[in-house]
Amino acid sequence: MSDQFFQITALVVYFAAMIGIGYYAYRQTSDHEGYMLAGRGLPPWTAALSAGASDMSGWLMMGLPGAIYASGLIEGWIAVGLTMGAYLNWRFVAPRLRSYTEVARNSITIPSFFENRLHDSSRALRVASGSIVLVFFTFYVSSMMVAGGEFFQLAFGGSYLLGMVIVTVVTLVYTMIGGFLGASLTDVVQGLMMMIALLVIPVIAIVAVGGLGETSAGISAVDPDRLSLLGGASLSATTVVGVVSAAAWGLGYFGQPHIIVRFMAMRDPASAGAARRIGISWMVASLLGAVVCGIVGIAFFQQPGNTLDNPELVVLAMSQALLNPLVVGFVFAAVLAAIMSTVSSQLIVCSSAFVEDLYTVFGKDTSPRRLLVLGRLCVLAVALIAGVLALNPSGTILELVAFAWAGFGASFGPAVLLCLFWRRLTAWGALAGMVAGAVTVFAWSMAGPQVFGVTLYEIIPGFLANVLVSVVVSRMTYVPNEEIDREFDAAVAAAGPRRVTAG
Repeated sequence: MSDQFFQITALVVYFAAMIGIGYYAYRQTSDHEGYMLAGRGLPPWTAALSAGASDMSGWLMMGLPGAIYASGLIEGWIAVGLTMGAYLNWRFVAPRLRSYTEVARNSITIPSFFENRLHDSSRALRVASGSIVLVFFTFYVSSMMVAGGEFFQLAFGGSYLLGMVIVTVVTLVYTMIGGFLGASLTDVVQGLMMMIALLVIPVIAIVAVGGLGETSAGISAVDPDRLSLLGGASLSATTVVGVVSAAAWGLGYFGQPHIIVRFMAMRDPASAGAARRIGISWMVASLLGAVVCGIVGIAFFQQPGNTLDNPELVVLAMSQALLNPLVVGFVFAAVLAAIMSTVSSQLIVCSSAFVEDLYTVFGKDTSPRRLLVLGRLCVLAVALIAGVLALNPSGTILELVAFAWAGFGASFGPAVLLCLFWRRLTAWGALAGMVAGAVTVFAWSMAGPQVFGVTLYEIIPGFLANVLVSVVVSRMTYVPNEEIDREFDAAVAAAGPRRVTAG
């Protein structure tokens, strides 16, 4: 039997398992709230692994190792920034957001939380934030479809379009039928698959090269600067800007709806502690594996007979060269897991944004059953639009993800933090800051000036613009409101003791 037969067999098993989990979740889901938030019943381990898997996406298995392979350990600052951001997110945001979304009229989406937390009767904040979700997630989902198409090109020599369609269709099936619970349960399996693959492959590759000494020598023979966390450069302003830009990915965590919605779905605020320990352990192991894969790949592909045309395929190419065909198939499934876990989570958030934050605002009251159907139709519509955008990708996977990540981080991140920790934030302040952050990201990514000769990651100016505008406008429009103060105090008490900024 050919190698491809075993690889396809592994993928079929994986696809069947994902659809089976989706069907199980379908049997457990009976209403709109269950479809969108799993009835706020996720245990810590599900919330943690689901948040991690939906967060990391195809860039963990392709984008990050490819960046390390091409540029060296200086790109590892992205992993450092992400780990720090994720820890702070779990430590401070998770328990407070879980308690506050319940206190604020049982909000089940981030836009509805903004409206309920700030008592915005104009509905403008909810509509604006719901629209931002749909726009940036369409780009994000599109980047994952690009990853799926590239994956199938290498794995089976098939067409980019066919691969993109297969990944999209399977993900759509279990997302549309299983909803949030289906996405979360499949994320657990997918997260474990990713971690195991990223830990096993570099160890086998190091052995194949001849050990740690030979691996280090091979990397140095190509470019000794690849082993430097500063890229071999002296500690100059240019280097500092580059490192800060990479580490600034961590700022994005506070505003990623598909991640922080897991906090809202936990059983209770106290679950955040256990979930944080599980999630950060998974994240450190997975990111470390991805970085090592990329750096070891430099030495591996310098050996005679080993070639690599696209750096973003370094993990896939090493697995093909080193592992049994059936095992390679499951590694391929792990790559698909990284892609599909993120797509499914993002489609669910898009669905909730459309139904909860746009349709119910402008439409008439309707039955929970109709809302459920509309949610599933929105999942389909966003996937189709993202698929059209993915037909002609305009950048690498890492570049496409970076733009969407910055968009959410700069528009939602400060709003989430200020809602949770500053009682004097106003609806107009949050809305103005959100718009300022989103516009800054778009403008900076297209024509932003360089800082000391380096392009500063757009999340930094976008985040700062949002905070500045939010605070200034809130100071100008703040009016004391006893009900908002009572809700704020109730959320703080339910989340546990934290130091709070009063004004």
